[in-house]
Amino acid sequence: MGAPIRPTETAQTLDRGLRLLQLVADAPAGVTVTQAATRLGVGRAVVYRLVGTLVEHGMLRRDGGGRLHLGAGLLQLARRAQPLLADAALPALRRLAEQVGATAHLTMADGGEAVALAAVEPSWTAFHVAYRTGSRHPLDRGAAGQAILAGRAGDAALIATSGELQPGAYGVAAPVLGVAGMEASVGVVALGPLDVAVVGPQVLAAATAVAAALS
Repeated sequence: MGAPIRPTETAQTLDRGLRLLQLVADAPAGVTVTQAATRLGVGRAVVYRLVGTLVEHGMLRRDGGGRLHLGAGLLQLARRAQPLLADAALPALRRLAEQVGATAHLTMADGGEAVALAAVEPSWTAFHVAYRTGSRHPLDRGAAGQAILAGRAGDAALIATSGELQPGAYGVAAPVLGVAGMEASVGVVALGPLDVAVVGPQVLAAATAVAAALS
């Protein structure tokens, strides 16, 4: 019989596997085993073992050239996780939408884009912005994406924009801070100008409430 696997060895293998997944996720064109070994600082044999297990579980896949990409299994896990995150944020988003009279949303970073994970429209306004979940835009455009970028620096700044994503639309957003592994923002979007002095504290309070719900 071989020597038993020690907990520290198991943790190291898990850590390397997670780092490999992150490395592949950050490389849209995929990575080779050699590139992965170099960036992780381990031997090719170690990467081959990790890849074999992750491919078996659908977390990674190899293309025709042998480059590694995220597998369908990982994408399925992400799709299952997103509704859970959205459900946890909905109470705070509903309060914000009703307070401001504007559509409230939770937006997450996905690569270089911001994707709307949840949106709640106010119940008492005659007109409001329809903000579809799943809609995407560049991170550097619009209040939601710019708030996420501010959050990367740990800055809880309010971001206000006008007409960057849709003519005549106004947005105010703040980053969701303190949720490990998640880059997100909470904000509102309206058809008319928003008084940041009034709306700003409400958006910040909602972002804090969402962070608490997701922590």
